[in-house]
Amino acid sequence: MATSSSPENIRRTRILSSKLYFDVPPSKVPVIYSSVYNIAFFGIEKLHPFDSSKWGRICQFLVSEGVLDKKCITEPEEASKEDLLVVHSEKYLDSLQNSLTVAKIMEVPPVAMLPNCIVQRKALYPFRKQVGGSVLAAKLAKERGWAINVGGGFHHCSADKGGGFCAYADISICIHFAFVQLKVSRVMIIDLDAHQGNGHEIDFAKDKRVYILDVYNSEIYPGDYNARRFINQKVEVLSGTTTDVYLKTVDDALEVARRSFDPELVVYNAGTDILDGDPLGRLMISPDGVIERDEKVFTFAREKGIPILMLTSGGYMKSSARVIADSIINLSRKQLIDMSGTQGTAGTGGQI
Repeated sequence: MATSSSPENIRRTRILSSKLYFDVPPSKVPVIYSSVYNIAFFGIEKLHPFDSSKWGRICQFLVSEGVLDKKCITEPEEASKEDLLVVHSEKYLDSLQNSLTVAKIMEVPPVAMLPNCIVQRKALYPFRKQVGGSVLAAKLAKERGWAINVGGGFHHCSADKGGGFCAYADISICIHFAFVQLKVSRVMIIDLDAHQGNGHEIDFAKDKRVYILDVYNSEIYPGDYNARRFINQKVEVLSGTTTDVYLKTVDDALEVARRSFDPELVVYNAGTDILDGDPLGRLMISPDGVIERDEKVFTFAREKGIPILMLTSGGYMKSSARVIADSIINLSRKQLIDMSGTQGTAGTGGQI
């Protein structure tokens, strides 16, 4: 029997005392975003190919298209240190007080020369806000059937190690919150980012409550062969894979997953670095292919009657934001998500 000071009980206490879960009024839709998500400090962020203003531009497109009223967007809380300790070790969180460590994780060397207070405010605070968004997305998905965090998906970060622009393990954290707060006992991660999701694979290596389907380019970062041992359904594709081949691969993978596991929650890591021309993903998927991929995953969840939360994850071209927005619009048109809430005319002013 676990004692009150056991790791599991300490984790449970942290989760139950967290402020990341809160009641969201019906007037808000389960699209989670904050202007804090966007990273900008002195132009240094442009030294990494990631579009660190992608998240805001997604919402701008949705608002300008009249699909989303900015007043109906749900804003999350920032993950506190106690929230992060649900998964992360004290040692790892302490290491982020060193700007060099953060520079290596973000793959932007000049960050190492900045005072850590600036790094915390300009980079890690936005990441912590996105962690809060991923955690809240699980609660909203359970209540509404779906949720989209317009951010998150930091799938290269595990409890003790960050990397690949991922400083916090938001996927692992949000799942542990769901275990405790939502009484969920089976979760499926569908990771369709171009890169292997080695972070959550390490974190749930021996946890049979979590089933991982990962479709990734095996020829690119992170090449984590140890983590690959813990993927329940490993689907490797090669650089140059085209849209038709990729979509057939996803179809086949979802069919295997449907027969293999009966989840109570789906966490969908919907990276757009599969797009043709993405400098890091090296696949050749068209914008329409990305939209169709997302529709397939949401249809999979709908047909099984399972709540689904979507995270936007990787995507290293300016065109990614437009494609993500178009995909969300398509999901709405196909009635796989309901963007109406109790909203009126879409607003156009204010900061996104």
